[in-house]
Amino acid sequence: MDFLQSSLVELITQTSTNLPPDVRAAMAATGVNEKPNTQASQALNIILSNIDMAVEDTGPICQDTGMPTFFVHTPVGVNQLVIKKAIRAAVAEATKLGKLRPNSVDSLTGHNSGDNLGPGTPVIHFEQWEQDEVEVKLILKGGGCENKNIQYSLPASLDFMGRADRTLEGVRKCILHAVWQAQGQGCAPGALGVCIGSDRAHGYDVAKEQLFRTLDDTNPEPVLAGLEARIMKEANELGVGAMGFGGRVSLIGCKIAAANRLPASFFVSVAYSCWAFRRLGVRLDAASGAITSWLYRDPSRPVEKMTQGEGLPLTGREITLTAPVSEAAVRQLKVGDVVLITGAVYTGRDAVHAYLMKNPPPVDLNGSVLYHCGPVMMQDGDKWTVKAAGPTTSIREEPYQADVIKNFGVRVVIGKGGMGAKTSAALKEYGAVYLNAIGGAAQYYARTVKEVLGVSLLEFGVPEAMWNLRVEGFPAIVTMDAHGNSLHADVEKATAGALEHLQPA
Repeated sequence: MDFLQSSLVELITQTSTNLPPDVRAAMAATGVNEKPNTQASQALNIILSNIDMAVEDTGPICQDTGMPTFFVHTPVGVNQLVIKKAIRAAVAEATKLGKLRPNSVDSLTGHNSGDNLGPGTPVIHFEQWEQDEVEVKLILKGGGCENKNIQYSLPASLDFMGRADRTLEGVRKCILHAVWQAQGQGCAPGALGVCIGSDRAHGYDVAKEQLFRTLDDTNPEPVLAGLEARIMKEANELGVGAMGFGGRVSLIGCKIAAANRLPASFFVSVAYSCWAFRRLGVRLDAASGAITSWLYRDPSRPVEKMTQGEGLPLTGREITLTAPVSEAAVRQLKVGDVVLITGAVYTGRDAVHAYLMKNPPPVDLNGSVLYHCGPVMMQDGDKWTVKAAGPTTSIREEPYQADVIKNFGVRVVIGKGGMGAKTSAALKEYGAVYLNAIGGAAQYYARTVKEVLGVSLLEFGVPEAMWNLRVEGFPAIVTMDAHGNSLHADVEKATAGALEHLQPA
């Protein structure tokens, strides 16, 4: 199979950089349907531009390329060990080329392998079939939306929805609750794969497999087709909106399967995918490994541009912040302001925050801008360049953020999805602000990085290192200000009320 590895590298590259047509169509519709001049429409403008930029640059749509998960069908007699070896080699090569972020971390030591290989990574599911070709499907599902997967065991008591019984009505409640609990942390608008039944482990497998259905298909089971349509209607009445900013579109797809279960168990397993819904597939010649056809896309068809603009349209009302930032400048900001950042920005994710609890920072953070980001980086000699640099989910840093603000004088925190009460209190007491960048918009934000000034704590691995980036015109929205206001808390409260009102009479 001389062409197998190169075919798989091409599959990984296209999956990471080019959304399939059904997802592109769904995202284009969100831009049309959203109310203009709102935070949600601003987010969608950036998202749609980012989709175009990823194709133009053949760069990762989102810097979090997730856990590469392959579903492989092989004819009888084809050596699956050969295919597994080729998949692993292709994953390592794609990582080296900057199409995947090195995401494989040893759970015992915290060491990043650097090539996305290790025990359990990548994930490969094999199944035989009676066709002559090999079929390989790939899904790249980032950690932010993976963290918003959720599994319910019925009967259950759900926030704002009451009791969910072992009925289709109980299942409906669970699915709507899954949309609500994701808020902006899952990079809405999202798509759901759902499994009704099975056991705990296989239920999640079946749920993720549903994400391989196209968004415009119809479930062959009429009962489930009706439930999918109802969920789509009601989920988009909740008002979660793009990035959890509030808005008309919270969900772009809902695909449901049912599997037999044990009498004692009734699970509803939900796989939540972000708007950067990356899944593609190929058919391969079983002898050569060459691509014979693509699934979900026609490579001969030109890729239509998602937007005619260039991201966030500027109105002249944007506020420019130049790092280092003063307390006075921060105290003047309020929720809803659009900010453009220029100057030095430091990245800091989970490992950096944990480090700062016990150690002094490797750089001066007084007046600094701290970005919750794990970029994709490429090195050429001593020079580093940013290939993708969108925000990660901020709530993971909630146990640390207030102390980091207090102890080191951080003035601006950038991330996505918002933070909790402890951070909000620190913003108010010490004069700092939280800005929401647009999740998944990795190419858009990479273009604002003009220079990599340095790196600290590289021993944590590329995503978790502390990068010093010089940016110009980096756009974000104030969603938590220094006066105790939080857009995230407001939207969560409003959507909880909408969830209650979706109860059947």
